[in-house]
Amino acid sequence: MILRVSSVVAILPMLIMYADAPGARPARFPPDSSKRGSKTVLGFTQIKSQRRVASPGGFPGRAAACLVLGGLMLAFAGCNSVASRGMNAHGVRLFEQARYDEALAQFREASFAGPSDPDGYYNLGATYHRTGRLRNRPEDIVQAEKYYRMCFERDQNHPECHRGLAVLLAEENREEEAFALLKDWTDRQPAHPTPRIELARLTNEFGDREAAKDILVDALAIDPNNPRTLCALGSIREQMGDKTQALNDYARSLAANPNQPRVASRVAALQPTRAPIISVPTPDGRGQLVERDGNLRR
Repeated sequence: MILRVSSVVAILPMLIMYADAPGARPARFPPDSSKRGSKTVLGFTQIKSQRRVASPGGFPGRAAACLVLGGLMLAFAGCNSVASRGMNAHGVRLFEQARYDEALAQFREASFAGPSDPDGYYNLGATYHRTGRLRNRPEDIVQAEKYYRMCFERDQNHPECHRGLAVLLAEENREEEAFALLKDWTDRQPAHPTPRIELARLTNEFGDREAAKDILVDALAIDPNNPRTLCALGSIREQMGDKTQALNDYARSLAANPNQPRVASRVAALQPTRAPIISVPTPDGRGQLVERDGNLRR
């Protein structure tokens, strides 16, 4: 699970490398989620006209007063949004230092400052999820689910929140609810590969690699060059022993997004390598280059 800086760090190890692709933002803790941050207002909203329209009695007209009031409200909203982002970012740093109680305090403040921002609620859910598991506190798990669902109330397509809640439900032996959550998301977003990637991820973690592979193939049909889909498919195929096809998938993922060091490491590991070359003396004294496995080099 990834904390979001507009919007915590994966709760479970990722059995599929959905890794360095664009979905791995610095904790929105918020993913690698770089995209959501773009929604955040980064400064005050400017009022285009400072001119006041006078009414017949010499007082500002109602329309002008509403315009000024509306501008002030937008400016305050911008302030709150910037403050919320700053608190979330500080909370992420605390989380990464395992200072969970302090992180929770920051995320609460962030949610108060930006009540419409789903990332603050996601971060609260993810942190309670972490403390609930580490400290064996069922009450924290209850809180985690509550905040995940509050995140959904603000963004029903929040990727990290879907992943976090699905993991929580599965951990609580509520597998049917976990799969229903992701399948419903897939049905609501038929033109987007991300829901299928997460559904495949959970399916693989429950041991059905063949079904996970089929889901990813469907996702690839939606976006043939999606680096996360290709990376996940490569990982599944590597686990299934199909290293040649896995290498092809990884290479395509890397071509679509070169900034994936973990994918690059898998490409390097799966690349066929020739045996080291050595020189073997021959009767004419010139020597013969051969590979260590004994095959002649021509």
